[in-house]
This record gives sequence, C-alpha cells and structure tokens, in this order.
Amino acid sequence: MQENESKSPVEAEDFSIPEGENKLEQQTEDSAIIPDAEHTEIENLTTELAEQKEKYLRLFAEFDNYKRRTSKEAIEQRQTAGKDVIVSLLDVLDDMDRAEKQLQESDVDKSVKEGILLVFDKFRKTLQSKGLQAIKTFHTDFDVEKDEAVSEIEVDDKKLKGKVVAELQKGYMLNDKLIRFAKVVVGK
Repeated sequence: MQENESKSPVEAEDFSIPEGENKLEQQTEDSAIIPDAEHTEIENLTTELAEQKEKYLRLFAEFDNYKRRTSKEAIEQRQTAGKDVIVSLLDVLDDMDRAEKQLQESDVDKSVKEGILLVFDKFRKTLQSKGLQAIKTFHTDFDVEKDEAVSEIEVDDKKLKGKVVAELQKGYMLNDKLIRFAKVVVGK
C-alpha cells in the first residue's frame, strides 16, 4: 500500500509559474516600485485629463448651440427682412380698403372701377406673397394676443358678449409674427 500511496503524477510535478508570466504579482511589484509621489502625480494627471475632456465637451456643446441659434436667427431675419417697409405700407393698404368701399358705392365708369380694383388686388397679393396676412377678428372671441380693445358696447345678443362686434383697424401678421394689433370694439 505504501507504493500506492506514492505521489500521483499530478502531485509529483512542480506547478510553479515561470517568472514574468504572473501578471498579478508583476502589478503588485510595479505598484510597490512606484513611489507615492509618482502615484499621486499620475492621479493628478488623470484628474486633469478628465477635467479637460469635460471642458472640451462643454465647449463643443456650446458651439453647437451657437450654430443652431445663429442659423435660426438668420432664417427669422430673412423672413422679416422687409418688415419695416411692409409696416409702413399698412396705412396705404387701409386707405385702399376705404377707397375700395367708396368706389363700390360710386357711379364711376365700370372699366375705370375694374382697373382700380385690379391694381388694389395686385397690391394685396404682392404683400401676401411676402408673408403678410390679415387677422380675422370680426365676430370672433376677443384675443388679447392679437386684438386691442378700443371700447366696449352693450349688445342685445348674448352670443356676442366677449366677441368682436366691430373692427376699426385691421391687424396683420408677417410670417406668423404679429406686426400690428387689430383695433376692435368688444361686446359686453
């Protein structure tokens, strides 16, 4: 039995790991070799690198936001480039509306009336093509965002309470931006 109790071939072999192949031992040896000052310097450099990366990402995000903002502003500026000219023409448009009403009631020659109406219509269409839109307010609810109440009057019909019963001056929008409030009379 003693012969059977001898060491098995697996136990008989020496399982030592050759030098340099045990990475765990090598890492612990390396960390033991690196003095505390160098270890602290590596940590400081790693921290500084992380800070620089964060600064870079923030700067990049800020620049991206800047590009978006300036492109949006440029689009808005192009859309409202002629705003001052169009606003100054609104008084002319109001005069044309009054003249058209008077022209309809007058006894002017039919061909002259048609010619004048064609010019008025062309002027309106030209302004509409530039983005001008009249605000529809008559018999709609009073909207503080678009209407300016000049006065209130008593109305017999309860359906007209809080609604616009008269429009003294049209309101206009240019490319979905309000450029002039409508001056209205509200029923109460």
